[in-house]
Amino acid sequence: MTTPAPPRAAASGPPPALVLAERGGEEIFLTLTVAGQSCAVPVLAVRDVLATQAITRIPLAPPEVAGSLNLRGRIVTAVDLRRRLGLPPREPGEAAMNVVVEQQGELYALLADAVGEVMPLPREGFAPNPPTLDPLWREISRGVHREDGRLLIVLEVERVLAIR
Repeated sequence: MTTPAPPRAAASGPPPALVLAERGGEEIFLTLTVAGQSCAVPVLAVRDVLATQAITRIPLAPPEVAGSLNLRGRIVTAVDLRRRLGLPPREPGEAAMNVVVEQQGELYALLADAVGEVMPLPREGFAPNPPTLDPLWREISRGVHREDGRLLIVLEVERVLAIR
């Protein structure tokens, strides 16, 4: 006799990280900072972390697309997280770290102000997006994680890259 599979979370249910946490697991994240806000992306989505790179502007690209860069012979689209999140632009000449992620076989560099640490986030700290979170942030966030007095916005990479 087989036991039935646990019910799957509905599309409008809790974020995947919450479902994982409810099963008693932890998920590992890379933390980053964008205009003073702490964020996190799943470490399994990260392919590389690069220091400031030369970025070539792409004509007629959406404003969130900073341009493209060359990563070991591959063209990588650079997405400015400040613009994508509706935050003030980076000062001219201000350095940006590149968090390279892969989505559907393509590489993208998420431009962040700083990259923090790789850390497991325990289930107790996960929560759904608060209703007071900016609608743009709610659209691209899986939820939030509270730990040691700080609030991490957990970004859903696929949604961050869904630029209209």
